[in-house]
Amino acid sequence: MTDEFGVYLVTDEGLSAGRSTVEIVEAAIRGGIDVVQLREKSASATDRYELGRKLRELTREADVPLIVNDRVDLAVALDADGVHLGDDDLPVSVAREQLGEEAIIGRSVSTPEAARRAEAAGADYLGVGAVFATESKGDVPPEEMGIGLDRIRAVREATDLPFVGIGGVTPENAADVVQAGADGVAVISAITGADDPEAATQELHDAVRGRGVSADV
Repeated sequence: MTDEFGVYLVTDEGLSAGRSTVEIVEAAIRGGIDVVQLREKSASATDRYELGRKLRELTREADVPLIVNDRVDLAVALDADGVHLGDDDLPVSVAREQLGEEAIIGRSVSTPEAARRAEAAGADYLGVGAVFATESKGDVPPEEMGIGLDRIRAVREATDLPFVGIGGVTPENAADVVQAGADGVAVISAITGADDPEAATQELHDAVRGRGVSADV
């Protein structure tokens, strides 16, 4: 189980400005990324597996946890460090049975009540959002879009689990998310769509660690 959720990259080659996910992850590792999640929802199972093998090699060499979005079977096949589950995925308890006690299991939530349920079910960490409106995650229900910083504070009060704020997070607002109670930030396009993904990762780190730009909270 990682104890560092500072900057968490969720991959999406369709939002990577023509670059491959391998290129983006290599740059993010140079920039000091803390966690990489293999997402790539539009890719076939075969393509996700082949990409996952490459990311597993890169992240293992860099000692960065690799998390697989949704698919417990793919996490097993890749010997990944864990899985991130949404509302339509397997229950946390079933994923734990399949992956073992050492696996990192995350759960997407958007309310304090859901955070409490996920903690009671045995999740290790939470992804909370979408904090700000975003087009990067087209599968977010309208009621979970742009939940705002007050909801982040409410989730912080509801659970002791570590969590990352996700959705519309940029280097300019990442510090606000952490100051509201998140342990870190998860991003897609803030890194994958950046002109310089390595520099964008470093900027996000600076913001999360309190050295970057922060708007009023």
